[in-house]
Amino acid sequence: MFLSFIKKEFLHIFRDPRTMLITLGMPVVQIILFGFAITTEVKNVRVAVFDPSRDVSTRRIIDRLQASEYFDVTRVETLHATSLHATSLLNSVFSEGKAELAVVFSDRFDENLIHAGKASIQLIADATDPNQATLLAGYASNIIADYQQELLREHRIPFLIEPEIRMLYNPQMKSAYTFVPGVMGLILTLICAMMTSIAIVREKETGTMEVLLVSPVKPVFIILAKVAPYFTLSVVNIVSILLLSVFVLGVPVSGSLFWLSAVCLMFIIVALALGILISSVATTQVTAMLVSGMMLMMPVMLLSGMIFPIENMPAILQWISNIIPARWFIAAVRKVMIEGLDVRHVVRELAILAGMAVFLIAVSVKKFKVRLA
Repeated sequence: MFLSFIKKEFLHIFRDPRTMLITLGMPVVQIILFGFAITTEVKNVRVAVFDPSRDVSTRRIIDRLQASEYFDVTRVETLHATSLHATSLLNSVFSEGKAELAVVFSDRFDENLIHAGKASIQLIADATDPNQATLLAGYASNIIADYQQELLREHRIPFLIEPEIRMLYNPQMKSAYTFVPGVMGLILTLICAMMTSIAIVREKETGTMEVLLVSPVKPVFIILAKVAPYFTLSVVNIVSILLLSVFVLGVPVSGSLFWLSAVCLMFIIVALALGILISSVATTQVTAMLVSGMMLMMPVMLLSGMIFPIENMPAILQWISNIIPARWFIAAVRKVMIEGLDVRHVVRELAILAGMAVFLIAVSVKKFKVRLA
């Protein structure tokens, strides 16, 4: 008899796809994501080099950087960093996301090193992620120190190469600069997508949605009425987060407040459309919560660049991250709010979010009509 009850419980589990998904599918997904996405290692970081000297020492240091698994020298400029054109290039390298680290050699680097025994080199890192910037500067400094020791063994003369480290966009190295954009994306996803989907599915589950649909009001206005409160709450949350960030955490809005608001509103629309799409597929609140939790919350935290750099992930996870709206939202917020860039540098992110909004709304409307109209 006891074995019969055990058999019955196993059959209940095997017949319930949701239970099977939770017990067997979720651990597999989590171990894969956590195993590959969560890493403190830095690899293949793009490096831009400004080398006005073009001498033996600078070439040997550049070769060492390129040979390292940590760095990928993608650009070498022969201009002096103090020139107007070089300064403009340096700013564009970071603003357009072409490099995370810049190595700037002083003029007559090898000559100063051999004759004066001292030369300077500047390491400029994008500190919107202070932890990664610290690692990059540390790795580059170690490579330079190894070359300095090699010169000491060759010439028996004490050489000194002084790395000057500069943290761009976040000189105070505040961690709030990193997590504020990510928290904004996470909260908007939670309120807009998850809560909207659960609210609509609750109406379907209790049978009141059918009652609303037979009313003179068109279905599209019923859905708009359901999402309007969450749109309003999301706007209130954005305002409160920005106020707390500026006046409590000391994270300034370096760029245009108007375009920052436009990015936030666009992402709210995308998240609301995603919530409507989930509600059109899910039949119960538990299913809506499960889909929202597995398909939204975990990817936002792990694959959006909120915590872990996307560049350090395997290629397949980087590809998957492209379809996560929060990735483009967080990138746009960092550019406008933290780096102070103008709208030209977030056109790509805005266009992708707008395309996602149109696609999700179109699919959601079609699914909603098929299932409920």
